[in-house]
Amino acid sequence: MHPTEQAILTAVQQAENILVITHVGPDGDALGSITAMGVALRQLGKKATLLCDDGLPERFNYLPMARQVQPPNEKRLTSYDLLIAVDCGDETRMGQSFATLPTAVPTIINIDHHVTNTYFGDIQLVVPEAVSATEILYDLFRAMGVTITTDLAMCLLTGVVTDTLGFRTVGVTAKTLRIASELVDAGADLPLITTRGLSSHPYSTAQLWQLGLNNMRLEDGLIWTKINNTQREAIGYNNTSTGGLVNFLGNVNQAAISAVLLEMDDGTVRVGFRCNPPYSVSELALNLGGGGHPLAAGCSLDGPLDKAEALVVAMGKETIRQQQSGFSED
Repeated sequence: MHPTEQAILTAVQQAENILVITHVGPDGDALGSITAMGVALRQLGKKATLLCDDGLPERFNYLPMARQVQPPNEKRLTSYDLLIAVDCGDETRMGQSFATLPTAVPTIINIDHHVTNTYFGDIQLVVPEAVSATEILYDLFRAMGVTITTDLAMCLLTGVVTDTLGFRTVGVTAKTLRIASELVDAGADLPLITTRGLSSHPYSTAQLWQLGLNNMRLEDGLIWTKINNTQREAIGYNNTSTGGLVNFLGNVNQAAISAVLLEMDDGTVRVGFRCNPPYSVSELALNLGGGGHPLAAGCSLDGPLDKAEALVVAMGKETIRQQQSGFSED
């Protein structure tokens, strides 16, 4: 067993009250990771509290322990001796679930695959080459002696499938496919996960796309759109992600980078970025206070929306110019 894996196992064995947190605006990998950790801890005889700022989208309610993922409660008086952060690039990505803890947690484990991870916490299992956090968890659980049950396989494969868009992203390796095959052998339902995780959306998501497509613009290789809070509330769209819209815009042939700006209730603006090789958006998101992967990243900006849009457009275009210049030099 790798020393980091041993350190995680020891920390779990010694812990009495364990808290597991994933990032705000959770995607399939975040939700697959937090529920997988819950299932694994239960198998190890541990009880854990699972927290996430934002609600679990209905299409992921097939996940084991999905109903145990709760929003933070400022009245929570429980103190924890171990915190496991999954799929979080930095402490701020844990949102109010972390910020409102009544007391500091003495030991924090950071399990993540984002290239922009800040290596926070006391024990870091950060593997940027992994296509998903659940791919890391698969190796970790095997090392810890956790049995890959059907429930656990469903959680782990959800993260792999959704973060690779169905095994279509750069970074998918033979190892990724072997893990997926073993998870299917363990009972994971690949057709259900693919349909629910990638294709199924509520009507409000289609309406969000309608708004976004009506507002989209393409200039100097940057394609972007924005949706204000009034528009978002009018269609009843409560998610903090773009519902796949930023991926769709990123497939426009003339675009190097795509961006979708979504204004929230409190006036902040959630921004999602996508691109295709050889471009990268991780540094762009990092410079805006966010993070992510080379091909998929995001950030949260202060409003008003028009000001955030101007900043994103200016920095997005500059990123494209700088990267194109680098390509020409190569």
